[in-house]
Amino acid sequence: MSQVQFQPEITETPILRFAGHNFEPLPSGGLFWHAEQTLLVADLHLEKMSSFARRGQMLPPYDTGMTLARLEADLRRTGARRLVCLGDSFHRADASSLLTSANRMRLDAITEAAECIWLSGNHDPLPNGLAGTALDELMLAGLTLTHEPRRHTHGLIAGHLHPAAHIEMDGRTTRRPCFVHDNRLLILPAYGASTGSINILSAAFDGLFHLPGLEVTMLGKDRTYPVNPRRLIGR
Repeated sequence: MSQVQFQPEITETPILRFAGHNFEPLPSGGLFWHAEQTLLVADLHLEKMSSFARRGQMLPPYDTGMTLARLEADLRRTGARRLVCLGDSFHRADASSLLTSANRMRLDAITEAAECIWLSGNHDPLPNGLAGTALDELMLAGLTLTHEPRRHTHGLIAGHLHPAAHIEMDGRTTRRPCFVHDNRLLILPAYGASTGSINILSAAFDGLFHLPGLEVTMLGKDRTYPVNPRRLIGR
């Protein structure tokens, strides 16, 4: 499968409009809410590799450091005063105890620099012991922020499903993580360095979106790109 090299169609900062609010979709998979000075991220899955090591799968444990570097860069770039993590911030409920001292210091610096809100996920349903506020979900400016998407909702922002768009263009195909919404439900791509992704045309997304209103924003190397849903392929 070849990689399509996209050229920017517009030069200004891309805007994702959802439920009456404007957001900036970042190439990292973060979503910056300018009006609320809030950075939204989903599915960091920190300490995923060290969790695998506990089960005998010895993989390089660099994922947490890479994800934190991405998060630090986004906080610097946006100047966000609030960070909301939409669940599965850690790969397992006790994974915060696996942090190295250096990565724990980096996380502590993040919680000192911004108001941090940690929403519970299916991988980390319990508070993680970090500074900030632990909640099941959060209401903010008329929107509901939570981990798992729900059908028949309006103004819900979630993660959990690790969405990706598989598209065809000029006879070639590419598959990249993406933001996807229908102005009722918005799902963020997974932010963590070691996370996978699921095609948004797969069964996992069945019934979640109104397809006529579907909007897809794909992550590129240095920016994000709107994708025409007619280019989506399921295989």
